[in-house]
Amino acid sequence: MTEHAGLWQILSHDTDWAGCFGYEPDRQQQGSCDTVVVFLPKARAECELRLALARYLGKPGAALVVIGEKKEGIAGAIKQFSVVAGEVVKVDSARHCQVWCGRNTQPLTEFRLTDWLSWTELSCAGVALSVAGLPGVFSLGRLDDGTRMLLETLAESPLGVDRVLDFACGAGVIGSWLHGFHQLAGKKPIRVDGTDVQAQAVFCARESYRKAGVNGEIFAADGLAAVQGNWPAVISNPPFHTGVKTDTSMTEQFLAQVAAHLAHGGELRLVANSFLPYEALIRQHIGPVEKLAQDRRFTVYRAFRKKSG
Repeated sequence: MTEHAGLWQILSHDTDWAGCFGYEPDRQQQGSCDTVVVFLPKARAECELRLALARYLGKPGAALVVIGEKKEGIAGAIKQFSVVAGEVVKVDSARHCQVWCGRNTQPLTEFRLTDWLSWTELSCAGVALSVAGLPGVFSLGRLDDGTRMLLETLAESPLGVDRVLDFACGAGVIGSWLHGFHQLAGKKPIRVDGTDVQAQAVFCARESYRKAGVNGEIFAADGLAAVQGNWPAVISNPPFHTGVKTDTSMTEQFLAQVAAHLAHGGELRLVANSFLPYEALIRQHIGPVEKLAQDRRFTVYRAFRKKSG
């Protein structure tokens, strides 16, 4: 069971594994496991979510194992672990990683992901929106400053298209905002499709779209390789962390592939931390780059794919 769409695809093609994407187990999986292993996530609330799911999946007396690195916060997680598993013991420690095990866990007979769902009311550039949230989703409970800057450029310099792809869409903030912006301006409704690698993001974006009435499809994908079609505009606030580690590989791969998903003359608009080396990559793969907004922390880039002929 994984929240990562890429890993899920790998597991689904391996006959030795019964892969499951996200935190929505089948009812028959309740109490089915002798051992449940939990890898420590970045967010403390998501650790609580994973432990609850582990208790739902484990049989009475099942071994519950937690694995994590010191810099990921394993010490704090063990306190959470002890609350649900009673006495826990460290069974191994190497390379700054620890393995803990508990056997006195009280099983859960019910687990519903919707019980963990929260809603946040946000506003930007005169547009109000409701955004769904789950533990581990990006910028839970707030509008991050990078996305705010991106949305402000969309208000000042609208895309002028009727279809958009939101890459790394998170909880669906950008699509929900674009829908509201077009409504307020009395414009023709816009379709905003979204893709994300994380199960919680896909779930939340669908909920956010449903509540706002956004026209668009949200789908799980690890990058653009499996994405079909092209759009007049692609927009993104892409991630640059894997867990607690800086990792720009996903965005670098996205920039190398995005032109194939842009219509001729189509626009790429992207916000990123100003220190990240994306400007040269955008110029290389798309074309001339314009900075629509910039401060010490973030930069919003715009580039257009060359028209054919």
